[in-house]
Amino acid sequence: WAVGGAVRDILSGHYAGDWDLTTQARPRQIEQLFKRTVPIGIEHGTVGVLARDGTLFEVTTFRKDIETDGRHAVVTFADTIEEDLARRDFTINALAWHPIEQKLLDPFGGLKDLEAGVLKTVGVPEKRFAEDYLRILRAFRFAGRFDLRIDEASWKALCGGTEHLRGLSCERVRDELLKALDQHRIPSRTLSLYAKAGALGVLYPELDELRTADHSIALNRWEFTLASIDELPPGNAFLRLAQFLHLLDPKKVVGILVRLRFSNAQTDETSQQASASALPGLDANDEAIRRWLSSNSPERLNALARLELARARAHPSVIKTPSEVVDSWRRARLIRATGVPLSISDLAIGGNDLIRIGLRPGPNFSRILEDLLDFVLTDPTQNERGILRAHVEARLGAYEE
Repeated sequence: WAVGGAVRDILSGHYAGDWDLTTQARPRQIEQLFKRTVPIGIEHGTVGVLARDGTLFEVTTFRKDIETDGRHAVVTFADTIEEDLARRDFTINALAWHPIEQKLLDPFGGLKDLEAGVLKTVGVPEKRFAEDYLRILRAFRFAGRFDLRIDEASWKALCGGTEHLRGLSCERVRDELLKALDQHRIPSRTLSLYAKAGALGVLYPELDELRTADHSIALNRWEFTLASIDELPPGNAFLRLAQFLHLLDPKKVVGILVRLRFSNAQTDETSQQASASALPGLDANDEAIRRWLSSNSPERLNALARLELARARAHPSVIKTPSEVVDSWRRARLIRATGVPLSISDLAIGGNDLIRIGLRPGPNFSRILEDLLDFVLTDPTQNERGILRAHVEARLGAYEE
């Protein structure tokens, strides 16, 4: 049987990605039936089966839950597809398709709910969410992605369970957020549900402050944040994440990213994108643009331009109009393309030259090179070895203080 998201996506008119298959056969039997297999999750009943073209299909033995604790489930093998579907979270995910028999199995009315635009749990909502409280966040994600209304009983149950989200691992919370930011055409629908149900205040209290801030001001910061995220296309999870965080204090941005256990590189780049100053305006002189470029790589320039363009489209009166953002980005790119020195590595002299002048290697070298960079950012024509040597020699006393 084909089960899960691919069946749901096909029936709802969306592109189906990975196909998950389930069977009564036990893992060892699956390995015996197929020539090319990968033991990707034998302990969970899952075997990877490689098709002739190299496509990997995950084939899992029917399962049923025997114990849950709100975060994880202890499962055992089941004998029927009905038992397997009964452990699913929502009716729209409890669908199975038999490709040979051309048969759709829908024991909980998932197709009807999908057509009616309703998200409903399988079985008693309180019990289903209590089995794994991550299902609350999954409810937001599915409702937002497919523009579904969460039925009254399920909504009441999930609102009553939001405090239990504190017990979930940071990694699972992070991954749910990234899926919503990456996959959805209109992620604001999902993020609005976080706020409406109280999950935003539990998981991201820093962001909840935006929503509850003084609404008497002309620009509602929470609504502006959501609108600007929607202006970025799917497939840009980290860019959308930076947009999600950009109105927060930089320390709070880093705090959230560290709390969600992003890698150091992801934390550094996303926080830089979220907290970076705006692109220099059209009234900025060339020196101001060079100094801005000195602090931002070509990749970051493009990312920040996309972020600022999304904000301008969401609310054109905030800083710049969309056309002004594009003009600022083009001007910055043109200045970078001239090859003017923008970093220490672009300087006409380096550490060996400082040694020849008579300076001893040490921490002071960094300060000297930074001073030289500041010198040529003011006037790029001064980036010549002789001129820079003379500049250093004239300031030897200051460097030695």
